[in-house]
Order: sequence, then C-alpha cells, then structure tokens
Amino acid sequence: MFKELWEFRAGLVEKNLQLELAQTQILDENLARAMEYSLLSGGKKLRPVLLMAAADAVNGTGENFLTTASAVEMIHTYSLIHDDLPAMDNDDYRRGKLTNHKVFGEAMAILAGDALLTLAFEVVTRQKNTSYAAILSVIRELSTAAGAGGMVGGQAIDLESEGKTIDMATLRKMHMGKTGALFRAAIRSGAILASANRFQLAALTSYAENFGLAFQITDDILDVTGDEKNLGKPVGSDARNKKSTYVTLTSLEAAKKLAGDAVNDAVDALKIFGDEAEFLREMVKYLVERDK
Repeated sequence: MFKELWEFRAGLVEKNLQLELAQTQILDENLARAMEYSLLSGGKKLRPVLLMAAADAVNGTGENFLTTASAVEMIHTYSLIHDDLPAMDNDDYRRGKLTNHKVFGEAMAILAGDALLTLAFEVVTRQKNTSYAAILSVIRELSTAAGAGGMVGGQAIDLESEGKTIDMATLRKMHMGKTGALFRAAIRSGAILASANRFQLAALTSYAENFGLAFQITDDILDVTGDEKNLGKPVGSDARNKKSTYVTLTSLEAAKKLAGDAVNDAVDALKIFGDEAEFLREMVKYLVERDK
C-alpha cells in the first residue's frame, strides 16, 4: 500500500507539473524545452510526496496541496540542474539521462534552473484550500531552504570542502543545508498548509531533520556500494571529487549504524500520531533499504 500510494501521488505531481508549465509564459522555446527536459524526467518525486504525507498526518488532506507539492519539485529540479554543472559537481548523467547542460549547453541550463526556482514561488501563490497566512509562511519556509541559509549555503560549503578532510560538524552543516533543508521545508510546508498545531509541527520538524540525515548518509553509502544502472548516475563521484562523506569520516559499517539511528529517531518523532502518519514511518524505513 505504501509503494502504491507513493507511485500514485508521484504520477499526480508529474501531471500537475505539465499543467503548471502549460499555463506559464516562457518567452524562449529552447528555454521551455530545457525546463521541461529536467522537470518531467521521471524521478521519485520524494519531496512533494512527503509534503502531502505530512498534511495527511495532520488532517488527511494531502492531495489538496498538490500545487505547492509541485512547486517543491521545481525547486528540487533547479538544484539538480545547477549541481550537475561543470562548475559544481560536473556530472554527465542524471536519472539515467544526459544532464541538462550536456543537452542544452551550460548557459541555457543555468537559465532553466533559474526559471524553475522563480516559477516555484509563483506556483505557490496559486495554492487553494488553505489560508493566505499559511501560503505566506510556506513561501518563507521554501525561500529560506533554497537560499544562503539552506541549499545555496550548503553547496558553498561543499565546493570549498573539495579536496579537503573536513570534520563531522562541518559535514553535518553542509548536508543540513544542501540536502536536508528542502526535506525540512517540504514536510513543514505540508503541515502548515494543513493547519498543524504547534505540537504536530514540532514533531514533523524533528522527523524531517532525521529523515534528511538518514537520506544523506544512505546517499553516501550508495555512492560506494550502489549500482550505476539503478542509481541513474555514476557511482564513486565523491571519491573522484575528493569529498568527505559519512563513509570516509567513519566507515561503511559506522555510516550504516548512523543511518539506522536517524531512522529510529525519525520514527520516534511521530509517536504523537496514529495510523495517519504510517506512510511517513514506512518512507523513512525504506530509505536505508533503497538501492537508488
């Protein structure tokens, strides 16, 4: 049931992304193709699905917030386009396809990422089934997560850390920004849109932070042990770029234990909820078992 609901909602997001692009004025056809190429390239749609699951945990209305869930996927896609650029991680493949800059050129890829990031905030303003105050709060959550205090700041630490051995505190700060911030914002946004009380919001925030940690540790593990075909991107990129990871700073076995501890903490954070949060429990457990 868990996987079926995930796939169903991922399909809803994919269809809604097509609708959002169709109603957006894009002056240049090549830019439109570049945006669509990465935005509609499949993927797990993990962050938007988590947003809807957080709303479910509060009052069971996750699909009412498909609009904002789609905006979160736009922000995530922008980050992937920019992360893959030669000046960043310099990757050739993403989700089993050539990266955006390999198809459309570096300059157009940068513009496609910029366009998706800014479009996301326009899309949030289209959200119905909630209050204007909630929409404003969500815009604050997403802009903070996407900016210097989140994804951009984390990427800056990542760039400055290449070829260096950094300590665990720096690694944690980097990934709390680069990876964890959008998970946190997506889950908190779903809760806010669904009118969560302060106890529910605090519990879901704790869940989100541990979810992001478990996700990143598992990602580091898969970069060592994963299969390139399953992952849809090259493995061993961390070693090639001489990056510190949870594996290199500890060991493979220690990293697996850290991931398991984060999963347990995430599940424990949901103890105030009943069956309405079961999807979230299953999702974080799935993280450490995934192979892609």
